Parts: sequence; C-alpha cells; structure tokens
Amino acid sequence: MDKNSTKTKKTQDFVSVKEIRDGVIILKNGTMVSILMTSSLNFALKSQDEQHAILMQFQNFLNALEYSTQIYIQSKKLDIRQYIAVMEARRKEQINELIKIQTKEYIEFIKNFTENVNIVSKNFFIVISYSPRILQPGGSLGKLFGKTESPEEKTDSFEEARTQLEQRVSVVEQGLTRTGLRLARLGTEETVELLYKIFNPGESEKPIQLN
Repeated sequence: MDKNSTKTKKTQDFVSVKEIRDGVIILKNGTMVSILMTSSLNFALKSQDEQHAILMQFQNFLNALEYSTQIYIQSKKLDIRQYIAVMEARRKEQINELIKIQTKEYIEFIKNFTENVNIVSKNFFIVISYSPRILQPGGSLGKLFGKTESPEEKTDSFEEARTQLEQRVSVVEQGLTRTGLRLARLGTEETVELLYKIFNPGESEKPIQLN
C-alpha cells in the first residue's frame, strides 16, 4: 500500500468532520455544527452600572439556553511578518533619507519588541450544534431493513436539520448581541480556514476578520 495514501487515511480517520456545506459542519455521526465569531469586551473599562447590565444580560442569555453551547478561544503569537514587509516596501520607496533611516529604526524596534514581549492575539468563537434524530427513514433502522435514502430525502433531512440549527444560532445571536458583542457567522471558506488552523497549529495564516 502507498505510504502517502496510508497517511491520508489515518488523518481522515482522526478528523471527525464529514463535510462542510453552506457554512455548516457535518460530522461523521450526523451532528451539524455552526460557528459564530464574536468580538470581545473590555469589561474593566466599563462603569459599574454597565458591568451590572452586561452581567444581567449574559445571565439571561445562559438561562434561555436549552442546549449545550461551546465557547472556543483561539490564542496564538502575533504574526507581524506581513506588517514588517509592508514597512520595508515603504522604506525602499521613500526618497527622503532621514525618513528612510527613521523607518528602518522603527522596523527594528518593532522586531525587537515583539521578540522580547510575548504578544498574543485572541479570537473568540461560539460553537452551536444540533444532532438530528437517528430513527428516521433511511437512518439506522431503515438501513437495517434494507431501506436507503434517496438524494431528495437526504436534501430534505439536511434542510430540516439546518432549520433546527438556525433556530439555535438565532437564540445565541440575540442573547449575546444584547450584551454588546458583535457576532458574525462563519461561511464555508472561513470555517475551512478555522479548521485548518486547528489541525495545523504550527502554520501561520492570515487572521479571520469581523466585518
């Protein structure tokens, strides 16, 4: 057996993701997952009344949840290579020699500062999942008696399950928006990028941006 195909097979067995469709992750066990990216709040800078209001809204949000929801925090060392490359390009384009020297000194300062100080960037995500019922036409019992799903039935079951997932996502969006957070749903491309970063933590990629 080819060594590369063996490695690929082992990787696929390790990853629980079956496919990503319309921004929705479908796991191998049938569970559907949607991911929200959220901003952060500097709670310490809020007034006492604002802090109290935020806590009350967050408490109301938690009390309204009737299903499990995960909070995922992605931390990584700040990557300034792209910024340094931009500054180097501007330095080379500069005609004024004094500004050229100052730009070079600034670049060196930024490099030394980030090397000596551990600056970490953080992204915050809310993970909402929905598990469709197994006992459905073409499901475990259906297959036991030789019944299989047609392509139309598969499409219908996906849309039906996604509707249930969308309702859960809406509850989370409404609850967290009341606390002052900004949220954005990850599409297919952003979801693939996030999963790639999770399974390849050693590689630096461009950060996901909130609109």
